[in-house]
Amino acid sequence: MDLNHDACYRAISTRDVRFDGRLFIGVKTTGIYCRPICPARVPKKENVTFYSTAASAHEAGFRPCLRCRPEAAPDLAAWQGTSSTVSRALSLIEGGAMDDGDVVALADRLGVGERQLRRLFRRHLGASPITVAQTRRVLLAKQLIHETSLPMTEVALASGFGSVRRFNQTFQQLYGRAPSALRRSRAPDVSLDAAGSVTIRLRYRPPYDWSAMLGFLRLRSIPGIETVAGDAYARAIELDGAQGIIVVRPTGENALEAMVRFPKLSALPAIIARLRRVFDLAADPAAIESHLTKDPALAAMIKARPGLRVPGAWDGFELAVRALLGQQVTVTAGITLAGKLVAAHGKPLKTRHADFPELTHVFPRPKRIAESDLSHLGMPRKRIAALAALANAVVADPKIFGARRSLDEAIVQLRSLAGVGEWTAQYIAMRELREPDAFPAADIGLMRAMEDSTGRRPTPTELLTRAEAWRPWRAYAAQHLWSSWADRAAQERKPKGGSRKTHAKELVSELEPSIQSAGAILSPEFSDEVRKALGDQSSSAT
Repeated sequence: MDLNHDACYRAISTRDVRFDGRLFIGVKTTGIYCRPICPARVPKKENVTFYSTAASAHEAGFRPCLRCRPEAAPDLAAWQGTSSTVSRALSLIEGGAMDDGDVVALADRLGVGERQLRRLFRRHLGASPITVAQTRRVLLAKQLIHETSLPMTEVALASGFGSVRRFNQTFQQLYGRAPSALRRSRAPDVSLDAAGSVTIRLRYRPPYDWSAMLGFLRLRSIPGIETVAGDAYARAIELDGAQGIIVVRPTGENALEAMVRFPKLSALPAIIARLRRVFDLAADPAAIESHLTKDPALAAMIKARPGLRVPGAWDGFELAVRALLGQQVTVTAGITLAGKLVAAHGKPLKTRHADFPELTHVFPRPKRIAESDLSHLGMPRKRIAALAALANAVVADPKIFGARRSLDEAIVQLRSLAGVGEWTAQYIAMRELREPDAFPAADIGLMRAMEDSTGRRPTPTELLTRAEAWRPWRAYAAQHLWSSWADRAAQERKPKGGSRKTHAKELVSELEPSIQSAGAILSPEFSDEVRKALGDQSSSAT
């Protein structure tokens, strides 16, 4: 953002919440950096310097404020800039790319030179990749100190510090006191429960259409692996051979509350990164919607569903398997196949959750699928062969679903996998690679959503041309198109009399292509009937 000194000072003088997470204030007289909403007295204009990221303030020598807690700012893990290389680099850093590697390795993964990557970070973030990674580690540790009752040794481990000694040294240098002194100054908001679970808040920028996100996840929940109950989403997870459970629900405070039960606390940063990806917490609705509403058609859709997000995926291999299983069948049939696959080849969950007894397994790993006989699934031989080829490809290259230099390169790489065509590649790019500009132009649901008043649908080429103006947020445009068409179709076919259930069955053939699309969300009043008509007897929790 433009760091005009006068404009920024006006923002902090009024404690404008719209700048929270986008602007940080370094106070020269105290050596502290704050959020724009800090309750402390506003410093004199000549004593402040403004930074667009916490990392740049950190690199300039400022330490985080203990009152406004920069680690609690929304979008701390995000950056809303124009460099796709920086965006992909930040995503990799959030996933732990700098924990075991260096800037050279990070640059290699992005296909750029080390010096170029450093220049891009300096130009766009005001800090080096190493400082960005270190700042994220420190602020996560501070959040855990404030929001949990984890022992300090476990906080150090859970926030990615290599040793307790390094953890203590860092906090002594930054705050002039030991980490334990920070906790004594304020009781933790959330405690570690008796089962060894830790609960942490994941902030986001409002608005957030939680009912749409939950509806999407409910319709695609794989039996045994994940479930939606009430306003909560829960799933079984496996990382590096260890198993656990996560439960996510809204807090009503522009944050999601994530309960994580996992034996290796060192995996917490990676788990948080995945949760932010699944629930699209890095999105800036105001920036995205401001751009997309320039198109009158999208403006009406966005007005109807503000805060609609692009749901992410927990694991790239799991998502790709889902996509292959769902080819040429209904969503419900594809999920049924996935449930059979999990029951036969997934590992049983060692520790269950009393509130979610339906979580029984973790998703089978690629090696297991590659070595298994999948004929019991009752699928065509060609699709079984595609699943085996996909599993073997991931075994050979575990980073095959990692960030690429560009969206085009990612699509080419994904399409080289057996059974993956253009639509599936774009779908994986949207949900796993978190490419905001991914766009499956040949999707029938998208074309139907853009029908004109005469009922004529655009061709994929025409839709691509129209979508040029939506860059770099075409994935969000697609989400609104899918949702809008599903809602409109439901309303247009709403029965004037007779059985709603009968009507829902008639509606299935019309809605099914859009339901199978990446983001169709049915209107709440029709969700139960349509799901039941598709064979899904679960209740609605919109």
